Amino acid sequence: MATVVTGTVGTDVHSMGLRVVEYALRKAGHNVVSLGVQVPLGEFIDAAREAKADAIWVSSFAGHAEYECAELRDMCREAGLSNILLYIGGYLAVGPVPWEESAMRFKKLGFDRVYPPGTVPPVAIADFAEDLAAIQPARQ
Repeated sequence: MATVVTGTVGTDVHSMGLRVVEYALRKAGHNVVSLGVQVPLGEFIDAAREAKADAIWVSSFAGHAEYECAELRDMCREAGLSNILLYIGGYLAVGPVPWEESAMRFKKLGFDRVYPPGTVPPVAIADFAEDLAAIQPARQ
């Protein structure tokens, strides 16, 4: 199966959603490299490169993810991880930002999938399987 680096970024100390995602990924047979909470972007990159990861999954609850993750896709490219999948989910904005607007912002930042709070793990796991199948030819 795939190798996935997980964590919360920057100042976010909330781990409940992160643990749920990690459990679901492991249950689906994936290798999870858990970085925990308050992880600087550079550590995501280093871990992904070292583990030869297929994806980085960021969980957010504090609402600062747009600011905290603004450079993640560019950092991936610079590190030779252009094809890595980027996923993010949770409370991604502070205040009443319509979900569609928030999701669009993260897509523009280079995230492949953006999930609202309350997304059930089987949905994200199914999306991941679909995305992995789509990128496998590019990696061979």
